[in-house]
Amino acid sequence: MAFDRFGRRLHYLRISLTDHCNLRCVYCMPEEMVFRPNRELMQDEEVLFLARLFVRLGFDKIRLTGGEPTVRMNVVELVRQIAAIEGLKTLTMTTNGILLPKLAQKLKDAGLQRVNISLDTLRADKFQTLTRWGRVEDVWAGIRAAEEAGLTPIKINAVVVRNYNEEDVVEIARLTLDHPWQIRFIEMMPLGGATEFQQQQLVTMEEVFSMVEAAFGPLESLHDGELDGEARVYRIPGAQGEVGFIASVTKPFCALCTRARLTADGKLRLCLLREGEVDLLTPLRQGATEEELRDLILAGLWEKPWGHGLAQNEIAVNRVMSEIGG
Repeated sequence: MAFDRFGRRLHYLRISLTDHCNLRCVYCMPEEMVFRPNRELMQDEEVLFLARLFVRLGFDKIRLTGGEPTVRMNVVELVRQIAAIEGLKTLTMTTNGILLPKLAQKLKDAGLQRVNISLDTLRADKFQTLTRWGRVEDVWAGIRAAEEAGLTPIKINAVVVRNYNEEDVVEIARLTLDHPWQIRFIEMMPLGGATEFQQQQLVTMEEVFSMVEAAFGPLESLHDGELDGEARVYRIPGAQGEVGFIASVTKPFCALCTRARLTADGKLRLCLLREGEVDLLTPLRQGATEEELRDLILAGLWEKPWGHGLAQNEIAVNRVMSEIGG
């Protein structure tokens, strides 16, 4: 098993399959983003080698991220091989949903269990503004495909951005009345080159919570108030689904963090909002033994920081969000 120096047992690995994406969300990357050449990214056999090694170290949950993971070549076969790793209990994916009409059933058949789908607004014009060139109807088609394939329960991620979509919060929360989804509102996190924008446009989860209660009345707390992953979860009275609030900036949940991240270029990132990383791909390609890589991973995980430093204005700028995978 893997522990950090604060006694947290780490068992949840987020693997970024690519830094590429078919959208250009304003809070995630610049419009003229330059992506890394394929040779600098982990190849399929490298992803599988490291995934198996992490599972042998006690990691039992893997989430596949990007960029946009579905744009990676051979993603279905890669999912199939990851899902077959002995000891892995949970395999999920975060996606923008655009390619799910083509891939949802294939991914389900390959062993993917469920998906989180990003949807920040229901309005076509705002969606195009937020994503710079996306179409909201493509995401809806992806959600329907995921449901039909059984990639459930579906969680919908909505990053709330001031002056862009905070007026849409109630409309998005209303989806839970008729759908068994968990709508997860997320505070925008300062990261990479767009930090001034991200800080100025932050809408706190306290504000979002107040908007939802003003529209629907007092929310019912679920799970005895305990976090579901990163979210504190509630239900609108009578709703089929749930509403979650992820306050990464204003009310961080670092004490409960069990995550590590593997970037698409093979770096073990110890905290989303800190720059500390351990290069695993270079030694792997240079012929390091499994034991040497194991020791490198465990030593890195031991140094996982307690939490982010946003309160002290310490902001990670060495990568944008799409290069980490969220």
